[in-house]
Amino acid sequence: MNDAAILHRLLVVTGPELRNSKILDLLDRQFDTVNAASIEEALKALRSGHFDAILSVAGDFLPMERAIASQQSSLILDTIGEGVCMVSPDGRVCWANRRMRQWPPEIQGRIFAQCQEALQNFIEAARPAAAGNSPATPLPAGHCKKFAINIEDKHFFELVCSPVVNGVGTITQVVAICWDATNTRRLQAKLDAIDKAGRELVRLEGDSIAKLNVMERLKLLEDKIIKFCRQLMHFDHFSIRLLDFKTNKLEPVINVGMPPEAADVELFCEPDGNGISGYVASTGRSYIAPDVARDPRYIAGLNSARSSLTVPLMLHDKTIGIFNIESNEYAFFTEDDRQFAEIFGRYLAIALNILQLLIVERYTTSGRLVRDVAGEIAGPLNDIAMDAAALREQYIGNDEVQQLIDSMIQNVNKIRAGISAASAGPQRIIDSASSDSFHQDPMLRDKRILVADDQPSIRQTIQAILTRCGCVVDAAADGAEACALLVGEGRYDLVISDIKMPHKNGYEIFTLAQKLGHAPPVILMTGFGYDPAHSITRASQEGLREVLCKPFKVDQLMSAIRKAITA
Repeated sequence: MNDAAILHRLLVVTGPELRNSKILDLLDRQFDTVNAASIEEALKALRSGHFDAILSVAGDFLPMERAIASQQSSLILDTIGEGVCMVSPDGRVCWANRRMRQWPPEIQGRIFAQCQEALQNFIEAARPAAAGNSPATPLPAGHCKKFAINIEDKHFFELVCSPVVNGVGTITQVVAICWDATNTRRLQAKLDAIDKAGRELVRLEGDSIAKLNVMERLKLLEDKIIKFCRQLMHFDHFSIRLLDFKTNKLEPVINVGMPPEAADVELFCEPDGNGISGYVASTGRSYIAPDVARDPRYIAGLNSARSSLTVPLMLHDKTIGIFNIESNEYAFFTEDDRQFAEIFGRYLAIALNILQLLIVERYTTSGRLVRDVAGEIAGPLNDIAMDAAALREQYIGNDEVQQLIDSMIQNVNKIRAGISAASAGPQRIIDSASSDSFHQDPMLRDKRILVADDQPSIRQTIQAILTRCGCVVDAAADGAEACALLVGEGRYDLVISDIKMPHKNGYEIFTLAQKLGHAPPVILMTGFGYDPAHSITRASQEGLREVLCKPFKVDQLMSAIRKAITA
């Protein structure tokens, strides 16, 4: 009784032998029994309920076992996500699983037609090569054919067909398995589009691009990034920050669809206390926040943000910045979005790095080129000066010749001064000596101008030129002093600032000027276009119009000033 006690519910196949015996009455008293008069009824009962044991005579059990196995096979085939079917040579569908039957008739028709074509191909391949009595060529084991089915460029299916061979080697049917590859195709198409956009993004050395200066290249790259993010990635609110390895600070470079104050937040490459961006930059791992209100790492960006995706910008396994995207919908970003953003982010990192290398190359090459030129022409200039001095002694008393010789010597001195100024790079203004010829300018008279530069020669030269033109000039030796003067009692008509100074950079001075009630125009200066804090890029997004690349000529300075004043 102990063994019997563990059996509660029995399924009894009541064949003639059991039906005429007293065993059924005994079983009914001991167990909860369900009687089935046939194998079909037994299978139906098995599908609808659970049983601890099955009782049948030996002759009934074997076919029932086979039927159960067949039922389980059908269940498996009906449960899998792929469509399975069996097609005869005349195109008749012998059997199809539930998934296959769920597809629309037009899709089923295309699949069955392809199966019939595959079957004919199998039969042709197995036929004798000649019309003689040579036997048919058997198909190799596991032989199959793969097909791609395109339904009006809207749905894509992958199909694999295999022949069914009977005992005498004749192909009688084809078995096919088919799956919906639409999402896979779309993902692949998007990956291809991202790859194409990425390759376009890093094309910074074409013939048309080679003619652009550094600022124009920056603007071109920025426009491309915004275009691809919006049109291809469907990202409307995003920011890019690059890591300043000296300060460990994440400097904002591009800010699209985000409030200006989001870029003002100082973030560092630290896992704690620096938001999601700091965490991603320090760990090199992307991060999805499905609900930013519940994420302790999130620091406010988009005013109505509900979710965010942040990926690292990786270059040679090294994080150089972050790419942050936000949405006003909860749980907007998927794992596919993460994958796409990471791939696109690699191209972003390459493009930004190439641009930075080009700027540094120009910065170093220009100075080296000027020094090389200065070395090459120093000898000839000395020879000209010595020849001119010798001629002067020979033509004493000839005033006309003496004037020509004096003019020649002055020109030599001008060339030397120009070469010297250019050799000094961003620390000098070319042809600054010509500033002595500047006089009162009605357009500039009484204009209050702030000049900020930590290089005394630049600061003092600009101050002297503008003072001669009738301007009232205040000079600042660093960023903090410039900011203090800006918020003081004076109201400036123009601000001229270097982008890289102690305490505050050019972008910070620009943004402070824009917050003033009258928002004076700003001219930023940079050495050969070098912009380590990306001040020019950020300021350009917010309305900056004038940039001077050192070393510049006095005429270039005055042209930029007049343009800014009259804008």
